[in-house]
Amino acid sequence: MKTYVAKPREITREWFVVDAAGKPIGRVATRVAAILRGKHKPIFTPNIDTGDHVIIVNAEKVVLTGNKAEEPIYRHSGYPGGLKTTTRGRILETQPAKLMERAVRGMLPHNKLGAQMIQKLKVYAGPDHPHAAQMPKPLEIEA
Repeated sequence: MKTYVAKPREITREWFVVDAAGKPIGRVATRVAAILRGKHKPIFTPNIDTGDHVIIVNAEKVVLTGNKAEEPIYRHSGYPGGLKTTTRGRILETQPAKLMERAVRGMLPHNKLGAQMIQKLKVYAGPDHPHAAQMPKPLEIEA
């Protein structure tokens, strides 16, 4: 029996919408990362982007469990002494979409393929999104 390899012309992409209100950030991120990679499809091929588009709404209402709100996140400007820190809780208050995108990005491959997959993710802080024309299907995530 031969291994199946998906061809780019065989891939059909769907749109899903996820309501993140009241759900732990990790639960949402793992489910969304699997959809972006295409692991839910029988034609999944690891070296080809077979995933679907995902819209996350209500990112500002996501829940940080345990001590994650006080955990520091580090970034560096590239200059000497340029290390900056902030907490996950602070990012959730100021830029909730960035926090959600960062969580999903960390669960995708760290290469060109992962960069291609993250482009199919759209994150919005509030309940509205401008992608109604794509007719997204609701995707339920267990809390």
